[in-house]
Amino acid sequence: MTTTQTGPARIGEPTIAEFAAGLRGTLVRPGDADYDLERSIWNGAHDRRPALIARCAGVADVIRTVELARSEGLPLAVRGGGHSIPGFSTVDGGIVLDLSPMKGIRVDPARRRVAAQPGCTWKDLDAETQQFGLAVTGGLVSSTGIAGFTTGGGIGWLVRKHGLASDNLVGADVVTADGQFVHASAGEHPDLFWGLRGGGGNFGVVTSFDYQLHEVGPTVLSGLAFYPAEEAEQVLRGYRAACAAAPDELTTLVNMTTAPPVPFLPESVHGKPVIAVGGCWSGDPDAGDAATAPFRTLGTLIADVFAANPYAGWQQALDPLYPRGVHNYFRSAFLRTADDASLRVLQDSFAALPNTMTEVHLHHLGGAVGRVPADATAFAVRDHEFIVNVIARTPAAEGFADTVDWARGVTSSLGPDAAAYVNFTGEANAALVRASYPPDTYRRLVELKNDYDPTNLFRLNQNVAPTA
Repeated sequence: MTTTQTGPARIGEPTIAEFAAGLRGTLVRPGDADYDLERSIWNGAHDRRPALIARCAGVADVIRTVELARSEGLPLAVRGGGHSIPGFSTVDGGIVLDLSPMKGIRVDPARRRVAAQPGCTWKDLDAETQQFGLAVTGGLVSSTGIAGFTTGGGIGWLVRKHGLASDNLVGADVVTADGQFVHASAGEHPDLFWGLRGGGGNFGVVTSFDYQLHEVGPTVLSGLAFYPAEEAEQVLRGYRAACAAAPDELTTLVNMTTAPPVPFLPESVHGKPVIAVGGCWSGDPDAGDAATAPFRTLGTLIADVFAANPYAGWQQALDPLYPRGVHNYFRSAFLRTADDASLRVLQDSFAALPNTMTEVHLHHLGGAVGRVPADATAFAVRDHEFIVNVIARTPAAEGFADTVDWARGVTSSLGPDAAAYVNFTGEANAALVRASYPPDTYRRLVELKNDYDPTNLFRLNQNVAPTA
């Protein structure tokens, strides 16, 4: 049964048959038994029907899929972990290049390096690197794919001590728009290597990521301290002050949210607004309590669940709160400082949460992030101490549009010129893409796009449009 009116009919059956015969992976088409499963993505807000889904088994499959999309003039969506908030990992009537079967990982403990294929999630990568007491900055939700997370920047629990995920990228294998296979590093294609670290998926399909690893864990002091919503002003101001003195080994965030029905919170607060201050101390275990104490004494404690946790377990701790299939929309804004006006916007936004699934995060940056020169990578917003991430969600379509409007209003209130984070931008928006990069960085990205993808084959992303 055909479930799409576009796509396959535009490609001759002999072409499709030849393409399928050459794949080591599998080709999924409308009408196949697994089509609806394979076309679905994590964000339930996007229900699209690709013409073809190429589940790639290796580099050869990737090259063949890129060549098919280019020769047939079809839109190409590249899927790693499938967590794209704007839905870039799927497409109507085009081709999905699905990297999720490519999950190979090789750790070199002696050199503290790891090579990982783009279908890996952070749960996959953490499992392998933590076997040797090593890690690299990963996502706060472990089902997030490493690929888009890294090429967009990559903010996680190790960011202040070890930098962004992209700061720890030392090399990458890439299939470019013309079907060429190249290696990008400081010594090979350095221009492309620069763009891959913060420029998103604009320049090609990364088929292998090489990361520098660091000694982490296997146990870290991590957890959450919960405070009443009524103390929002006190907690936010205290948090700002505590961040000013925080060592780099400590990464924290404030989550203005609704208390979930979990056993470590009193039933009296379940379903009510609360402020959760989360943190991860990756330094000397004996120094963790003193370092986290200022964040655990910001107001009247509802609960303090900071404890020694396996790093890999802490990476997965929030997963149940972000299930597959929910409607999601994210927005973001970098803040140079958390000034009084910004904190007031956050308080007002918290008071106006449209439902119990929405959240406002204030994430502390600085540390290792700020020590990288702004022009060293495409992720150039290095002098901002905080980022606000707005999480807008509904169980299904009902009420989603209003929730999206609320999220847009939060970041707009922080200033129309506030820089955005491409990994937390919930829609394709040229203005937001430009706002994500300083002018010189954006110009350099356009030049790189002209060189590597002048026809904009890779356009289903936070797109930097070529001018060539």
